[in-house]
Amino acid sequence: MKIGIMGGTFDPIHNGHLMLGEYAYREYDLDKVWFMPNGNPPHKQNTGQRTDAKDRAEMVRLAIDGTDAFCLEKYELNRTDISYSYQTMEYFKERYPEDHFYFIIGADSLFSLEKWVHPERIFRTCTLLAAYRDEMNSRDIMETKIAELNHKYHSDIRLLITPLLHVSSHELRSRIQEGQSISAYVPESVERYIIDHRLYLSNC
Repeated sequence: MKIGIMGGTFDPIHNGHLMLGEYAYREYDLDKVWFMPNGNPPHKQNTGQRTDAKDRAEMVRLAIDGTDAFCLEKYELNRTDISYSYQTMEYFKERYPEDHFYFIIGADSLFSLEKWVHPERIFRTCTLLAAYRDEMNSRDIMETKIAELNHKYHSDIRLLITPLLHVSSHELRSRIQEGQSISAYVPESVERYIIDHRLYLSNC
C-alpha cells in the first residue's frame, strides 16, 4: 500500500490539516493517510500550550470520522520519550516492509529539514511530500531546494500543491480564548468537543 503520514501536535486539528491530507491522497494516489499526533515532540518542549494527548487524539478521531482513507495512528502518542521522525519512520519501514510511505511536511519544514535529527535516515525510509504555500516561499525556491536535497541525500522529495487556507492551531487557540467562533475552521464535531471540554480557555 501507499501510505501518507501527517504528523503534528494537532492542537487542535483543523480544516487545513484535513485539506492537506486530502490533496496528498488524491495527487499521489495514496491508499491511506495516517494522522499521527505527536505525544512528545522535540521542538515543542515546555511550551505549556499542549492539551492532554487523549484530547488531541480524540479530536483527530472526530475530525476524520467517516473518511475511510484517513486513520488515527497512535504510535508516537503512546511513546513516553521524545519522538524523532527518523525513529518513527524506521519503525514503520521495518514493521510494514511491503508498504511505501509518503511523509507529508509543510513548506517551512522543507527548509529546516537538515536541522532535524538524522535527516539522512528519514530519506531512506520514505518519499517526502512538501506542501507548496505561496505565502511562505515561491514555487521556484521550493523546487530549487527540493532538487538540492535530492541531489545531496539521494532522497525522493516531491512538491505537493494545495490551495491556500489561512488557519493555524495557534490562531484557533487564541480565538477560543477571546470567545470567538472557530466553526469556519474545524469540523463541527471538533468544535463541539472543544466547547464541551472547555479546552484552550487559558495558556493559549
